[in-house]
Amino acid sequence: MRRRRPSPNDGVPPDDNPTQIFELEEPYDDLYDEEIEGDYGDDDDDDDYGYDGYDEYDGYDDEAGDGERDDAARRDRDRGGLDEEFDEDGFASDDDRAEPAYLPDERDDEEDDTRRGGRGRRMLKWLAALLLLAVLGAGAFFGARELLGFGYEDYEGSGEQDVLLHVEQGDVTGAIAAKLAELDVVASAEAFVKAGEDDKRVLGIQPGYYQVKTKMSGEAAVQALVDEKSRVGHVQIRAGTKLFDVTQPDDSVTPGIFTLLEQASCVRLNGEEKCVSADELRETADTEDLGELGVPEWAVEKAEQAPKGRKLEGLIAPGVYDVKPGGEAKDLLSQVLTASATRMEAAGLPDSAEAYDPYETLVIASIIELESVKTDFEKVSSVIHNRLEIDMPLQMDSTVNYPLKRPTLTTKSKERDKTTPWNTYAMTGLPETPIGSPSLEAIEAALKPADTDYVYFVKCEENGLSCFNVDYQEHTAARDDARERGVY
Repeated sequence: MRRRRPSPNDGVPPDDNPTQIFELEEPYDDLYDEEIEGDYGDDDDDDDYGYDGYDEYDGYDDEAGDGERDDAARRDRDRGGLDEEFDEDGFASDDDRAEPAYLPDERDDEEDDTRRGGRGRRMLKWLAALLLLAVLGAGAFFGARELLGFGYEDYEGSGEQDVLLHVEQGDVTGAIAAKLAELDVVASAEAFVKAGEDDKRVLGIQPGYYQVKTKMSGEAAVQALVDEKSRVGHVQIRAGTKLFDVTQPDDSVTPGIFTLLEQASCVRLNGEEKCVSADELRETADTEDLGELGVPEWAVEKAEQAPKGRKLEGLIAPGVYDVKPGGEAKDLLSQVLTASATRMEAAGLPDSAEAYDPYETLVIASIIELESVKTDFEKVSSVIHNRLEIDMPLQMDSTVNYPLKRPTLTTKSKERDKTTPWNTYAMTGLPETPIGSPSLEAIEAALKPADTDYVYFVKCEENGLSCFNVDYQEHTAARDDARERGVY
C-alpha cells in the first residue's frame, strides 16, 4: 500500500469536465487519512480512476437519485473497493462486489522513471563517495609511509666517487638532505633524514664544504657529515695575523694569511690533489684589479700604492672562512675580501671614521692589535692619537718588526735606524700600510679612543697590561720596574 499524496485540485473539478462538479459536506482533507490502492488517475480514461484517484463511483446513491452522498459508501470506498448492489443499509452486497480496475497511466511511468533516476543518482553519489574515501585512504597511506620513513630508496655501503657538498648558512636538515640527493650522495633525501633522526649531531652541522662520496647509504652520509675530518675549505684567521709567514724566536713558524688560504684550498678528490698556492694568491693580489677582487672602495687607492706583496695587508679581517677547495685564486680572494668588507663595515668602517680616513683608521687599529691586550685597546688608541696630534713619532716596536721575518719583542737599535715604510722610529706619522689583521674591537678602539693625555705606555704586567703615563720620567721608571720584575 502507498500513501496517496494529496493534490491541490482534489475536490475541484477540471475545467474541461463540468459534469463532475460536486460539493463536499465535510472538509476534503479527511479523504487522505487512510491509504488507498492504486495510483493517481487520468482524466482522459473512463475505465481508469478519475482525476481525484477514485473509481467510477463518485459518492452518490444512483438508485435513490436524490443526489445525497452516502457516507458509508465513501468510507467503504476509502478502504479499497465498492459493491455494485446495496443492502438495506446502503452498502453493496459482498457477493457481487466488483474488483477495482488498475491500469497504470503515463504518470505512473514517469514517476517510476523518476524514481529509477533518483535511485541511479543516489547510486552514483555513493560510488563517488566510496571513490573519494579510497583516494583519501591511499593518500593517508602514502603520507604515513613518507612520515614513518619506510618505502624510501637507499644505497648500501660507504660510497664511490668523491664530491663536494656546500652547506650554506640557514640550511636545515631537509635542505642538506635535498642537496645530498641532488649530488647522488644518497639515493633519496628520506634516506639521510631517517638515518639522522637519532643522531643529534646532525643538528650541529655547520655551514661550509664537506668531502663526501656518491652512492652512500643514508647512515654513511650522516657519519661523514658529523665527522670533522670531512669538512674542507675551513680556515680561521686570528687577529694580528700578517699576509706572510713569521718565524718566532723559538723557531716555530706562524703561517701567514696566504699560507692559511692555501691550506684551506687543498683537497684530494678521487686521488687528485687540488690546491691554490700561496704564491698564486700573492701574485693575483699584486696583478688583479683590487676593486674587482672585492677590496672596499674606500681602501682601493691607498692599497694599490702599497709595496708589492703587501697590497691586501689588513684588508682580510680575522675570523672563520669557508672557501671552496680546488678553486681559482681570484675566486678564493674575492670570497674572503667580500666577507671582510662586511665585517669591517659592522665595526664602523668607513662611516664612523672622522679624525682619519678609513684606511688610516685601519692602520691605527692594526698597531693597537699588536701592541696591547684588549683591555687596554682604547688607552693605547689614545696614545697613538695624542702623538699624531703633536707630530710626535709613534716609536712602536711592532711597526719595526713588521717587515722582519724573525721579529723580536724588543727591537735592536740597528733595526730601529733602518728607514722602511713602516719604521715609526725613523719617521713621523702612520706606516704606509696596516701591519696585520686588526680585530673588530681594535677597529672600534681606533675610531673611539679613550679621552686621556697619555703619550707613553709600556708593558708592565705579566698578563699583558700596560702602564700609561704623561711624563717621560714616570714612563722610564715604570719600564725599569717591569724589567726588574722580569715582565719582559
